[in-house]
Amino acid sequence: RYHRKLWEFVFICQALWERGAITPGARGLGFGVGIEPLSAFFASQDCSIIATDMGATAATEMGWTDTQQHATGKEALRKPHVCPDPLFDKNVEFRECDMNHVPADLVDFDFCWSACALEHLGSIELGLAFIERSIACLKPGGWAVHTTEFNLSSNDDTVDNLSTVLFRRRDMDALAERLRAQGHHVASFDYNPGYGAVDKYIDVAPYREQPHLKMALNGYSTTSIGIIVQRGA
Repeated sequence: RYHRKLWEFVFICQALWERGAITPGARGLGFGVGIEPLSAFFASQDCSIIATDMGATAATEMGWTDTQQHATGKEALRKPHVCPDPLFDKNVEFRECDMNHVPADLVDFDFCWSACALEHLGSIELGLAFIERSIACLKPGGWAVHTTEFNLSSNDDTVDNLSTVLFRRRDMDALAERLRAQGHHVASFDYNPGYGAVDKYIDVAPYREQPHLKMALNGYSTTSIGIIVQRGA
C-alpha cells in the first residue's frame, strides 16, 4: 500500500528493531499516539509502554477528536489483531501529555517515538525543541525515532508558526548539528525523494487512500521524513 502513514509506522518499527531496542522488558514511550497501532505492536513484543496523547479538551479544540485521531485513554490503543489482550493489559499504560511541556518524571526509557505529531506543536522551533526534550527521556544509549512533515519544494520558503509546519532540509541539518554538539548520535538523513512513477505523483485534496507518498500542502510538495537519534552517555 503506497501511503506515507504506513511508511512512518514501518520506519519507526524497523529503525528500532535494527538497533536492538525491541526486546522483552524494554521500556518505550510514545508521544501523540492517537489511535496508531505502534503501542500495541511494541506491547506484543513484551515491551513495557507508556503511550501519551494530549488532553481531551485540547484535542477537541484542534479538531483531532472530530477526525478520530486522538486517544482518549488506553482502550483506544487496544488492537487485538496486533497484540493479545493479556499482553496489552500487562504492558500498556496511557497518560495525557502536552508535547510542549513533557513531564519531568518521564525518564529512563530505552526508546521513544512519535509518528507525524511534532509538526503540530506551533512552530518549527517548538518541534525541534520537542525532539531535544524527547532524548532527555531516554537512558544513555537509548533511541528516539520520530517522523514529521518535510518540505520537498524549498529549503527557504516554508510554513511556520501555524497548526501544521513544514520542516526543511536546513532545519534537519541544524537539528543534527545541535544534537551532535550535545554528544548524541544522529543517523544521517536520507533526502532522496525517489524517482519512480509513484514517487512523482503528488496527491491533492481531497486526498486518496493511495498513492499518497507525496502531497500538496499549503502550496508545497511534502512527504514524511524520519529522524533517528541515540542518546549519548
